[in-house]
Amino acid sequence: MRGYPQASLVAAASALLSLLLPPFGLVSGAAIALVTLRRGVREGALLCLLATLGVGLLGTLALRSPWPAIGTLLILWLPVWGLSAVLRTFRSLSLTVTAAGVIGGLGVALIHLLVPDTEAAWMELLSPLREVLAEDGAVDPQAAEAVFGAVARWMTGAFVAALVLQWLLALFIGRWWQALLYNPGGFGQEFRELRLHRILGIAGLALLLLIGLIRGPGLVPDLLVVLLPLYLLQGLAVAHQVRRARGLHAGWLFGLYALLAVFLPHAALLVACVGLVDIWVDLRARSARGAGTAS
Repeated sequence: MRGYPQASLVAAASALLSLLLPPFGLVSGAAIALVTLRRGVREGALLCLLATLGVGLLGTLALRSPWPAIGTLLILWLPVWGLSAVLRTFRSLSLTVTAAGVIGGLGVALIHLLVPDTEAAWMELLSPLREVLAEDGAVDPQAAEAVFGAVARWMTGAFVAALVLQWLLALFIGRWWQALLYNPGGFGQEFRELRLHRILGIAGLALLLLIGLIRGPGLVPDLLVVLLPLYLLQGLAVAHQVRRARGLHAGWLFGLYALLAVFLPHAALLVACVGLVDIWVDLRARSARGAGTAS
């Protein structure tokens, strides 16, 4: 918040550090989100430009290539800037999360349109890694072929879903920073009230039905995979609200996040199912009524 030089330095330096430690990418995106949310859409766009020039210069000096700057701009900063603009304009976290899901869905559809056989394309991209593992004796060549084939079938949806989750986490961190500076406690309340529109619930149920009819990888399961981070975030919002309504110890949330980290993807799928159910049942309202009755 001190000025463009400081903000550009944070965004550019953390973007370069993310090449070694990926979590720094969230810090980089959060800097873009904070400036856009607090100062305005035009100021956020200017910061994107300045940070891109900074990463391009540093990347050319250190890596002899400006491509890290262009990739970071297109894959991280522009989506986070756009979502921040939506949140600043409409002041709705639910609408912003929905917009992220729509962008992700369009991205998956575009990939399938441009690449008819996505599984073969991913197998080709992953083949160097598979060959290295097989040559080093880390895995059996036939087993590696089967494992990488299974991974390639779901890589399109998983890749886009990971991007959507990264955009939203960077946005949430930026929103949290903004709350710490100007509205302490505001982000916590905003996140606990996160509720996706029912159209996303209908879309999830329709995709589940189509998967049962179609069977196998393709556009439909990839679209569902992209929606899973949205349901996951709503499930976490339910957990935070239930913990607050019932006065549970903070260690309860720590245990939940530990389970998510240890038992991926199964625990994440379970929490996502809670989020999907909450769209229809409103678990938070039921929990609040239960807590009021108990007291």
